Amino acid sequence: MTAQKYRTAAEAVQLIQSNQRVFLHGSAATPVHLIKALLARHAELNNVELVSITTLGDVDFNKSEYLNSFFFNSLFVSANVRNVANSELGDYVPVFLSQIPQLFKRNILPIDVALIQVSPPDRHGFCTLGTSVDIARAAVDTARIIIAQVNPQMPRTHGDGFIHVNKIDVLVEHDSALPEVDYSSKVNAAIAQIGKNVASLIEDGATLQMGIGNIPDQVLKNLTGHKNLGIHTEMLSDGVIPLIEQGIINNSCKKVNVGRSVTGFMAGTRKLYDFVNDNPAIRVMAIEYVNDTSVIRQNPRATAINSAIEIDLTGQICADSIGTYQYSGIGGQMDFMRGASLSDDGKPIIAMASTTSKGLSRIVPFLKEGAGVVTTRGHVHWVVTEYGITDLFGKNLKQRAKALIELAHPDHREELSKAVWERFYKTVLSS
Repeated sequence: MTAQKYRTAAEAVQLIQSNQRVFLHGSAATPVHLIKALLARHAELNNVELVSITTLGDVDFNKSEYLNSFFFNSLFVSANVRNVANSELGDYVPVFLSQIPQLFKRNILPIDVALIQVSPPDRHGFCTLGTSVDIARAAVDTARIIIAQVNPQMPRTHGDGFIHVNKIDVLVEHDSALPEVDYSSKVNAAIAQIGKNVASLIEDGATLQMGIGNIPDQVLKNLTGHKNLGIHTEMLSDGVIPLIEQGIINNSCKKVNVGRSVTGFMAGTRKLYDFVNDNPAIRVMAIEYVNDTSVIRQNPRATAINSAIEIDLTGQICADSIGTYQYSGIGGQMDFMRGASLSDDGKPIIAMASTTSKGLSRIVPFLKEGAGVVTTRGHVHWVVTEYGITDLFGKNLKQRAKALIELAHPDHREELSKAVWERFYKTVLSS
């Protein structure tokens, strides 16, 4: 029966019709082979809505001929869809990562067809969603049609990602390397110092969440002297491997999933994908569980490490846009910032370089016009740059401004101090 389900990619995507909504599996599990076959049908289709979070791999959505064929409704804007999401070919849905499954389950964004990539079926007929369970679990649970790219290079992972071939409508065999991301190659002196500063805040027995990028990777490199760390994170990368192998990350102090590292998805190198393959110590779980604040807060000393595009002098965090230009998305930052703040001895941390690559200050008097606030000033606690560390929790606006100026690049401190005077001290109360 299973053999009858196998088709070529071109045959499989014939099931997709105009005016349908199609889910694209994301991160390292992006089914590039299937997506290319779908895009090749653009002349036959109209108004097909594509939804996904981060997509990786050699796939190009940025073609004018797709104007009437596809609309990319992004739930998190990744590099290869930024142009699309900021054009007439697409848009962005502001939503917490933890709540995206509700969009599918409540038929707010019902899925007609899910394009996924899975590990080969085992002797019982079970495939897995491999490196990316996150929102894909809800997508395959609710989609009317499931088309799966079966890849022997996709690791078989433990957790919530099991899916039986009987639930899959069409199988497409395609052996190809998974997309790889190496954050260790994008390091400068500022990032290295930030890694050390953040690591100094992490206590033995802490449960860690790391966001995406080179800063979390640098933090992990500075944890070799720590003990009994745990992992409960939306995203996993290569940096955890040596710490797990050395027993530094052993998850012994966690209150939920004791002894297991928990993640929603992963993006890294082949070394990471091989490490998680059939590894019962790694659980890849549905994102509505991983990013649930009521779950996150149960682990003591939950420490959330995220970044920002800019922060204003009152503590408002913009992490998803550059002015009106949609750069990424809300993602899970607020899920974990809030969850960590509610954990016993938890620490929500925003870590960022003090300046952009062009030398512009990331600590600013006001967020750019049109910028989105991802983490409110009521939620922000620890802020870290290469120039130091501050905890804004409990500080008033003037105290926050002073503390943040001390974290700014020296070249920008005078300008920021002037902005503080203009905002807080220039107006004198009448007698």
